[in-house]
Amino acid sequence: MTPKRDGPSLARILVLVAAAAGFGQFGAVASLADVARHFGTASPSNSIVGAVGLSGTVLGSGLAILRLSSLLALPLASLADRVGRQRVLRRCLVVGLVATGVAALSPSYWFFVGCFALARPLLTASTTLVQVVSVEISSTERRVQHLVWIALGAGSGAGLSAVLHGIVRGPDSFRWLFATALLPAIAIRPLLSHIPETRLHSLAPQRLGVVARASHGRLAIMALLAFIIGVITGPANGFAFVYGEGILKISPHVVATVVTVSSLGGLAGLGASRWLSDRFGRRPTVVLGIVTCALTSSLAYSGGRPNFILGYLFGVCAAALLAPAASALTNESFPHVERATAAGWIVVAGVLGAMSGLIVFGAVGDSWRSVGSQHSLRLAAVVTFLPLLPLLALVVRLPETKGRDLH
Repeated sequence: MTPKRDGPSLARILVLVAAAAGFGQFGAVASLADVARHFGTASPSNSIVGAVGLSGTVLGSGLAILRLSSLLALPLASLADRVGRQRVLRRCLVVGLVATGVAALSPSYWFFVGCFALARPLLTASTTLVQVVSVEISSTERRVQHLVWIALGAGSGAGLSAVLHGIVRGPDSFRWLFATALLPAIAIRPLLSHIPETRLHSLAPQRLGVVARASHGRLAIMALLAFIIGVITGPANGFAFVYGEGILKISPHVVATVVTVSSLGGLAGLGASRWLSDRFGRRPTVVLGIVTCALTSSLAYSGGRPNFILGYLFGVCAAALLAPAASALTNESFPHVERATAAGWIVVAGVLGAMSGLIVFGAVGDSWRSVGSQHSLRLAAVVTFLPLLPLLALVVRLPETKGRDLH
């Protein structure tokens, strides 16, 4: 029997926690163009390094390291199955936000990467555990609704980071952005004690990182889906501000406006995710979300400011469509005793996918020498985002979890 405390005040706390984690995680992405210009050397040459100061390979490698560090989210999430969700969540969130704040002191690009490499697994585990707790305190009827609110919180935190990046300008503006991560660490910490412990003490804890043999097949397919999502969203998100500001020369103020407007599309996507997930099921909604993410990301990098802006706006809607359905399918597919561990493995698969996508995207972008052309990263987008989509057919081998009671 899963503990339930399906109250509005608790739901609001979980949304705030998701927003804080999203804010901390997205700071590296939002400020990447500024960081590259600050620590690199721009030149008139017709290449990515000439446009933004660092090569696509260096940028992609740095982002890949950040994603690689997220692998540590697996043992952290698995630990929550053994010692408790609330305890692990509280410590991961606070320490992750503090590490993000320390990045404000970065003397070099790789110090910046190191700080976020420390913060990333902690904040990733926080996001994962917020979703797990939300599922475990929710009734069957309101489960996707609560996950929609969690996704809205995470998106709002990331969006706020992007908006602040556009508003706070100057040679050291990225340092102020990183330093602001200390504010939610201070403000939210007292609220974390109100989150109930949903681990069932009557169940014997699994060994760290281990799931039952009966779950291996489901976990493998879910991990493949997460890998595909990572391949698409890793470079689509990671290079967005570098491409928009560094190559297309869109003003940071315009980018901040686009991010703000995209929140409307995000709301529409979240509403569609809830309706489609509860009416047609989690599986088709996840597939639709992944395909839409791939197509909108390809549009964003296909050349020109209009395509980038349209691709970004619709991409936010696609990501919002995908997130609650994927979270519901993940958490409803595994029993309580291994739910956080399984979620951790799926994070690992997503990390490996994002690393692969970032490296391929950066390498193809470097080899495509017409950065001055408005079609500079079209080839990188097509090569990275589209080839794995046929593997989505394997989703039919997963059981549909719509209306399923947790066990």
